[in-house]
Amino acid sequence: MLSVVDTRPHPPLPPAMNLAAHVLARAPDRGDKPALVILHPDRDETISYARLLTLTLGCASYLLGLGLTPGDRILIRLGNGLAFPVAYLGAIAAGLVPVPTSAALTAPEVTRLAAIVTPRLILAEPGVPLPDIPAPVLTPDLSLWERQPAHTPTLTDPNAEAYVIFTSGTSGRPMAVSHAHRAILARQSMHSAWEGLCEADRLLHAGSMNWTYTLGTGLMDPWTLGATALIPAPETAPADLPPLLARSHATIFAAAPGVFRRMLRAPFPALPHLRHALSAGEALPPQIRAAWATATGTQIHEALGMTEVSTYLSGSPNRPALKGTAGYVQPGRHVALIDDKGDPVPRGAPGELAVATTDPGLMRGYIGETPPRGDWFHTGDMASMAEDDAITHLGRKDDLLNAGGFRVSPAEIEAAFDDLPGLHACAATEIELTPGTKIIALFYEGPCKIAAPFLHQRAESTLARWKQPRHYQHIDTLPRTATGKLIRRALATEFRTPE
Repeated sequence: MLSVVDTRPHPPLPPAMNLAAHVLARAPDRGDKPALVILHPDRDETISYARLLTLTLGCASYLLGLGLTPGDRILIRLGNGLAFPVAYLGAIAAGLVPVPTSAALTAPEVTRLAAIVTPRLILAEPGVPLPDIPAPVLTPDLSLWERQPAHTPTLTDPNAEAYVIFTSGTSGRPMAVSHAHRAILARQSMHSAWEGLCEADRLLHAGSMNWTYTLGTGLMDPWTLGATALIPAPETAPADLPPLLARSHATIFAAAPGVFRRMLRAPFPALPHLRHALSAGEALPPQIRAAWATATGTQIHEALGMTEVSTYLSGSPNRPALKGTAGYVQPGRHVALIDDKGDPVPRGAPGELAVATTDPGLMRGYIGETPPRGDWFHTGDMASMAEDDAITHLGRKDDLLNAGGFRVSPAEIEAAFDDLPGLHACAATEIELTPGTKIIALFYEGPCKIAAPFLHQRAESTLARWKQPRHYQHIDTLPRTATGKLIRRALATEFRTPE
């Protein structure tokens, strides 16, 4: 049996649509219901569905009144405040193309990104670094936008560009990912197959609004269903999130594994309203999952995806992932594990995860690059598929290690140390000691250095000999991207020869 799961067909694409109109379709009937609550330490800033709709459609009118035309790109340089989602959806409603970026980027960094997307306008808050490009800069004015006439969302080809988002750049320079309006349609299966989300929920997402995980799971998905989105104010520390969960009566919490890890160092109040949590961005270590269950009495459901196609594998409250697996292919998706020739591999064999190029959630392409062609989009993630369709993630293809001629997943090595006392997180990589001589090394975070014999003993009891690390090194902080993903290739510079 081959490693292929095909749960299509997708509903046919409409002849014309607008992503923002789809997200806010329920807003007129929700009126004063809270759409967004920004959680400050001492107060809550609540925005109703009625006001969100007025602001968004007023923003669309304002932007078009500046002389911008459908298809023009707008660089967004805003923090975690109301102006961000209003500008994002307002631009899309007008047929324009928002390009969210992190407010933490420096001027040289954002200049390089802006050169790729060539925006016609920059929306920026005072004090946020700006790119050195010839484009006008405007500060958002919510009161002005609120007074504008409501623009009827511009309908367009579902395949037309709706927004551009930059990848995290873990495998090289950041790439500008162009997504179509149809991308929102692929998210419908996530509501039940991962998020367990319904209209009555209050979903608190801990990420920055410029991240696709936050934009999708934290904002657009709740609004599509008429639920309430909860977002912490800027500079909220992970230790402050547990009391915010309690105060806000959050029913679902979403974050990256690194946030869960830091939160669990703080005490937790009772959370009677919380039903479950969601994790994405990188693999969730089992010890964090277990610690969360102990602290909250709820489970974390994980999803696997990428900027180019969002999430497509997950566990959910209705179908939890089996221990050690990433979950199952979401309904409406066509996914396979393929070999180097592009052919599906047998069940149980390792292969590269691939998503059909017909998937509505797949990007239009990287700006400046050839769009995806052929039957499959290669994700670069390695996995294996069981007979019951459960998928086990083995790590990135370019992260696989070569141990004695065998290809070894770093995730498999790291999992062997998950519950080791005194070890908070770890990463396995290959180190070249001398030209042609490579070993597997394990770098780990923890309060102090762990005795090497103890580490060797754990490896010998859980891993075949060729998978066992030859070098262990304590490190203050593992290298990660801004979204919390491990950068294993950066560990080589941290290597120190044992004394």
